[in-house]
Amino acid sequence: MKAALMYGPSDIRVEDIDKPECPEDGLLINVRAIGLCGSDIRNLTSDSMPGGYPHVYGHEVVGVIVEKGDKVTQDYELGDKIYVYPVDHCGKCEACRSGHSEMCENGGDYTHRQGGFADYYVVTGTQLSRDSVFKLDPKQDEVAATLAEPLSSVYACQDNIDVSFGNTVVIIGAGPIGCFHVQLAKLRGAEKVIMIELNETRLEMAKRFGADLYINSSAEDPVKAVLDFTNGKGADKVISANPSTESQNQALYMAKRNGTVVWFGGVPKGKTAEVDSNRVHYYGLWIYGHYGANSIQVEKSFHLALSDQFEASKFITHILPLSQINEGIRLTKTGEAIKVVLIPNEEINKDLLKRS
Repeated sequence: MKAALMYGPSDIRVEDIDKPECPEDGLLINVRAIGLCGSDIRNLTSDSMPGGYPHVYGHEVVGVIVEKGDKVTQDYELGDKIYVYPVDHCGKCEACRSGHSEMCENGGDYTHRQGGFADYYVVTGTQLSRDSVFKLDPKQDEVAATLAEPLSSVYACQDNIDVSFGNTVVIIGAGPIGCFHVQLAKLRGAEKVIMIELNETRLEMAKRFGADLYINSSAEDPVKAVLDFTNGKGADKVISANPSTESQNQALYMAKRNGTVVWFGGVPKGKTAEVDSNRVHYYGLWIYGHYGANSIQVEKSFHLALSDQFEASKFITHILPLSQINEGIRLTKTGEAIKVVLIPNEEINKDLLKRS
């Protein structure tokens, strides 16, 4: 089968490798569509797997079951379309039992097993027995379903901080995650949504999502612009959805008294944010570090991604064959794409490529 193998930082080659075997207690799926995630790009362009190359990444997986192990007891049949959430939660540790399965102490390590940038992908017996596999109805869109994984973290974040009717919300970063945040904040009833981005191309692309104010932070002071727009008050919630410690600190000055600041985007290892602790103290700010989604939030975001209300097609700007993964990375990094979805098994899945 074909797979996108990483041989080192930014050295990704689509080559033939052995097709994996279906485990006795698991499934083998033909990968129909897989999203190209920002964390995938970070891994693919850095020395993320020293001593472990070549390696296949990819975790926003939707596919069709082509083989089923003899020991599978769950209700799965050949031909079923499934979405596979990358982390399987144990449901038994303290974090899981307290409703925070996103912090599962025994969660599956998806980055070290073969990922979905390949024609075929193994779903293990452990994944089937936990909470990470969801069936699509036959007529539901496999390409749209790839958004369920990145949306899950956005959904969980806004659920946890209670973005709600009448709120003013600032989103820093107009990548796919930032665009999800704008769309979801509007769906949750936010009165005003402000988007901040330093890449003008990316900012222009994001205007389709209907924020109330777009700020180019490379051309004007974003803190001043937010305060001017809110009559000096600041926003109820400020979400830093990008890999910048500078924006994490700027977010403190955009929030109103007793407002909430979210550090959503991971930053490069070793980078630390300079925090004005007096600002936090005297303004009574709540700082929330967000990561992942619990089991219920994962399920709810799966259904939302496939709903007419969410309009997945607005986010998916490019559908490319897996052989063009390097082009997908380039388009995403330059801001020419909002969300790239890759189609492996190009001959089998050519119906999906016709939509590109």
